[in-house]
Amino acid sequence: MNILLWHVHGSWTTAFVQGPHTYLVPVTPGRGPDGLGRARTFTWPDSVREVTPGRLRDTPVDLVVLQRPHEWDLAERWLGGRRPGRDVPAVYLEHNAPDGDVPDTRHPCADRDDVTLVHVTHFNRLFWDNGSTRTEVIEHGIVDPGHLYTGRLARAAVVVNEPVRRGRYTGTDLLPALSEAAPLDVFGMRTEGLAGHLGVPEERCRSTDLPQSGLHAAMAERRLYLHPIRWTSLGLSLLEAMHLGMPVVALATTEAIEAVPPGAGTLSTRPEVLARAARRYLDEPEAAAEDGARARQAALERYGLKRFLDDWERVMTEVRS
Repeated sequence: MNILLWHVHGSWTTAFVQGPHTYLVPVTPGRGPDGLGRARTFTWPDSVREVTPGRLRDTPVDLVVLQRPHEWDLAERWLGGRRPGRDVPAVYLEHNAPDGDVPDTRHPCADRDDVTLVHVTHFNRLFWDNGSTRTEVIEHGIVDPGHLYTGRLARAAVVVNEPVRRGRYTGTDLLPALSEAAPLDVFGMRTEGLAGHLGVPEERCRSTDLPQSGLHAAMAERRLYLHPIRWTSLGLSLLEAMHLGMPVVALATTEAIEAVPPGAGTLSTRPEVLARAARRYLDEPEAAAEDGARARQAALERYGLKRFLDDWERVMTEVRS
């Protein structure tokens, strides 16, 4: 199949393009949001091909994977009038939990009969108002980075983009108290100056933006993975940390309670409980390694790449039949 999709979410797309198809990724001059082309910090196979809007008009497309509301019109225009869901089979992939008037937020694809709406977590499907639209859940799949965990640094790894702007959504306000329990290394985009913003010593909350090629190794050197996210979809960084063999300390919110089983870490809605768990891992590195090994096994079983690709193959076959 020729599958058209936009490069919107690098980590998710990295798993999706491991399948047996040809993946057409739009590229535009300047590589703006609607034309990023191939990833530069992720390894994608040769089956991912950049295609300009002008070439798409005459390119055979067997399936469109839509991920943002404006892509309906964008796809029809760039495909020379072929309408997703009518002239070309289509699925709409929803990466995010609803925002705004939760739990009454209606999905942009609610009550459509020309598309299958795919959520990445059961939590998201539950909280979006999907109307009568056919919905599926295809849980994340991860390209296994390997069991890299050493935990040699008595620090907690946190992965979050734009923690200052996103604030309470990402639990940024919880970091000062948690940094007293375990020094933090916060990885992600626009994390510079985070310690100053929070009013904590730099040594207790270091921040850096690493390329994907170096992120996993850096995470695996930290004793534990801290996930203080209040409201989001299930962060792929959490699943990657589990694949690395890291024990997890996380808020028991959204899909995290499904992803992290007992024995793989600590989940709670009480920050003080998370702080105690982080201190324990700093003091007991063997316990951290044991829980991390269980976290890795659980992630491989539930979020393995083969299951992910098999689930997508089933849905894509159904949509095209």
